[in-house]
Amino acid sequence: MGVTDKVWDAFTTVIKMNDKVVSLAGAVKDQQTRIEVLTERVIHLEATLELLMRAGSGGTAKKLTRS
Repeated sequence: MGVTDKVWDAFTTVIKMNDKVVSLAGAVKDQQTRIEVLTERVIHLEATLELLMRAGSGGTAKKLTRS
């Protein structure tokens, strides 16, 4: 295998790795968006639950504790 072949192989390997990194970056971005949406939903559920607990106990319910 000549020097040209080795350089060409290295070049193609770098291109393939770059494609994988770009693909992975897109997947991470999508995952982060999903996490943020789920976090918003959990916050909304916690607020709703706390309001319902207060309404059900006449306003004397304890706050939810975080674990």
